Amino acid sequence: MKYTSSTTEVPDAPQVPRHVAMIMDGNGRWATKRFLPRVAGHVKGVETVRTVVEACANRGVEYLTLFAFSSENWRRPEEEVSLLMRLFVTALEREVSKMHANNIRLRVVGDLSRFDDKLRTMIANAERKTAGNTRLTVTICANYGGRWDIMQAVAKMVAAHPGATDFSEEQLAPHLAMAYAPEPDLFIRTGGEQRISNFLLWQLAYTELFFTDTYWPDFSIERLDEAIASYQHRERRFGRTGAQLAEKKN
Repeated sequence: MKYTSSTTEVPDAPQVPRHVAMIMDGNGRWATKRFLPRVAGHVKGVETVRTVVEACANRGVEYLTLFAFSSENWRRPEEEVSLLMRLFVTALEREVSKMHANNIRLRVVGDLSRFDDKLRTMIANAERKTAGNTRLTVTICANYGGRWDIMQAVAKMVAAHPGATDFSEEQLAPHLAMAYAPEPDLFIRTGGEQRISNFLLWQLAYTELFFTDTYWPDFSIERLDEAIASYQHRERRFGRTGAQLAEKKN
């Protein structure tokens, strides 16, 4: 598909968000609150991912993007990082066939060079297996950062246009990690924090934001529907006036 930027063109504003992006925050705090090791929260969070993927597919969402592991998460305790990597492997082993059977495509974006060969091979195989699926595209952002994304896109753009000194958004866009997807309509962050934490910095320019105190392991279908309902009551102007939108509707 052709990537379009909301700062250069006015995109459609569908009643059901075409693209939902989520920061799945609060796994560790959910576990700590229950006197459990932090990894227990991450394990429970995988179950929530399964629920949300199914719910989004059933509601007609076309793209679901999940921030699973940021480039900053390497700063966490080594034991927790190791457990997260093992959990990623386990999730791929258990979920990819189910996703394929349900016509769901899986993509993983980020700097995958820090992952071991086994994990990178599993990711490549999962993407290859589900490449033809069309019901929903689930993107896992792993070792991803919004600033990294912009910098790697700039580097590729410059390499593609040797000698050029003046560039446009249209020239940069194809090199972004998620150039295959429209910009998110709705961004959801669980866990009570109200920031985007270096996630999809370029793509979230005109996205509607929804924050909830609910920890990710407790995020339910009802909470998802609440976020979608909030989105549906927003007036998405993209720089225009409310009067212009009203005139367009009439």
